[in-house]
Amino acid sequence: MKLARIGSAGHERPVVVTDGGLLDLSSVTDDITPAFLATGGIARAEAAVAAGELPTLDLDDAARFGAPITRPGKVICIGLNYAAHAAESGMEPPAEPVLFFKASNTVIGPDDDVLVPRGSHKTDYEVELAIVIGAQGRYLASQQEALGIIAGYAISNDVSERAFQLERGGQWVKGKSCETFNPLGPWLVTPDEVGDPGRLGLRTWVNGEIRQDGNSDDLIFGVAHIVEYVSQFMVLEPGDVINTGTPQGVAFGDNDFPYLKAGDVMELEIDGLGRQRQVLRQA
Repeated sequence: MKLARIGSAGHERPVVVTDGGLLDLSSVTDDITPAFLATGGIARAEAAVAAGELPTLDLDDAARFGAPITRPGKVICIGLNYAAHAAESGMEPPAEPVLFFKASNTVIGPDDDVLVPRGSHKTDYEVELAIVIGAQGRYLASQQEALGIIAGYAISNDVSERAFQLERGGQWVKGKSCETFNPLGPWLVTPDEVGDPGRLGLRTWVNGEIRQDGNSDDLIFGVAHIVEYVSQFMVLEPGDVINTGTPQGVAFGDNDFPYLKAGDVMELEIDGLGRQRQVLRQA
């Protein structure tokens, strides 16, 4: 199942995305929230679809997609989690997952404008497979148990300002938490529809030029390992987002790709999870 939120910022309505169009989920829930995920909302939505209870929704093709969940409690990120990306960054692959946070208010819609921060000269793109948590997880005892609390997956753009991240005191959060720095969506896709999250192609274009073209089979730490691992250090809650890392091809890497500037256009896609498009403008 593909869940989405459509409408102007702050006024989104929940929908189910099908091959035939959009189904209005408003009779099941007012919104796709952490509480919706925690109380069996996805199962209720599936039952409503199967029963033919949801009306179709006719929207203009230009209708805005919001992030597929409301503001998450936490955005947890895994650093250097693709072998080829660690190599292009000149760093050794980590022995354990590297964890850091982004501010939860960085999350925006998949096609919303991204702001180049004031004083920035190293704004960068990062296509990532995002895990959306659907149930509380603490001290998970196995990877199978970890898979059981995943509500679904989405595309995340872990936008980063590398000078803020690495040259301004060594605190990654400063280069990761600028406003608009986490476009998410367009859909939340349930695990049954995604299949193996360790075999998904991820791609990024900037101004029509392919920059990233990788596959999640290059993940150093896989999805189940990440969720189990993170739960040993913090309680995972419904609606939390985990960005699992980015493949090679970022501007920070050992290549000739320039950093982003106002007017640039980013396009990102992951197999089965849809596509994003953002225009950069100056904050």
